[in-house]
Amino acid sequence: MTPLICTLLASFTTPMRLDTNAASMLWLLPLVVAIAVVYKATKVHQIRAKSFVRETALLIGSIMVFIAVAALILYGVAWLVTEQLPAMAGGSAF
Repeated sequence: MTPLICTLLASFTTPMRLDTNAASMLWLLPLVVAIAVVYKATKVHQIRAKSFVRETALLIGSIMVFIAVAALILYGVAWLVTEQLPAMAGGSAF
């Protein structure tokens, strides 16, 4: 194998490191845009630029709102389990 092919294959076997900070959530945007564009392209009978962009933007917005609401709910549950319940029980959760 050539060095170029080996490098390309090796890049797919090493996972990308993503931190758990707010800036790493920006990686979510290209994924959501790609999902929305492909989904709308397969579901729309006739693709017209104005309606396609409007419907895709609406889908992107609704996906992002759903993800934000789900993240807030999960954050709240994790906060309850790790900080509030142990305080009520008089001990540590771990």
